[in-house]
Amino acid sequence: ASVHEAFKLGINFFDTSPFYGSTKSETVLGKALKDLPRDKIIVSTKVGRHGQEFFDFSAERVAASVRESLGRLQIPYIDIIQCHDIEFGSLDQIINETLPALQQLKAQGLVRFVGITALPLKALQYVLDRVPQGTVDVILSYCHYSLNDTSLQDAIPYFLEKQVGIISASPLSMGLLTHQGPPEWHPAPPELKEAAAAAAACCRDQGVDLSKLALQFAVKNP
Repeated sequence: ASVHEAFKLGINFFDTSPFYGSTKSETVLGKALKDLPRDKIIVSTKVGRHGQEFFDFSAERVAASVRESLGRLQIPYIDIIQCHDIEFGSLDQIINETLPALQQLKAQGLVRFVGITALPLKALQYVLDRVPQGTVDVILSYCHYSLNDTSLQDAIPYFLEKQVGIISASPLSMGLLTHQGPPEWHPAPPELKEAAAAAAACCRDQGVDLSKLALQFAVKNP
C-alpha cells in the first residue's frame, strides 16, 4: 500500500538490494511493483553484498544475483544495477571482473544502467579513473549531502566530467539526523553524535523535526 501511495504522489524511483532484510526487501517490493506500469517506474537494486560481512563480486555470483533479483522483483529487467558498497571488496576486481560481467547483462537487456555505490568518495573515483567512459552510468553516494556533511557537492564537477549520473542517498545520515539518534554501529565519531543529539533537542524545543529539516536541506539542491 505504501509503494502504491508513493507512486500516486509522484515517486517513481524505488531502490532496494538483496542485502536489505536478507532479500525480503526485494520480495516485498516485487509484490507491490507488479501492479504498477513498468514503463513508469525506475527500479534499482544491487549486487555483491549478501550479509553484514559477506561480499562476493565475482562475475559468476553477480550474474546469478541479477537473475535472482529479477525473480524476486517480478520484473523482466532492472533499470539500474549497482555494485553494493565496493569499498568492502577489491576495487580492482570491480574494475576487471564485476563491471564487465554487468556490461554483458546490459547487452542482454537484463539491466539498463550499471552503477557503483560506496561511502568513501575516493573509492568511486578510483574505479571511474580506471574504466572506459560509459562503463559506469551512475554512482550512488550516501551521507555526503546532508546537514552535517556536504562533501559530495565538491565532487559533483568530477562526476559530471565523467558523465555519470549521481544519486545522493541517506539524507538523514543513516539515522544520525533524527530524534531517535543513530544505531549503535553508526561510524560517526562521538563528538558528531553528541552534536546531532544536541541539534535534535534544540529542534524539539522549538517544535521542529530535525529529520524534516535535514530532508528539506538535501532536496533543495537536486
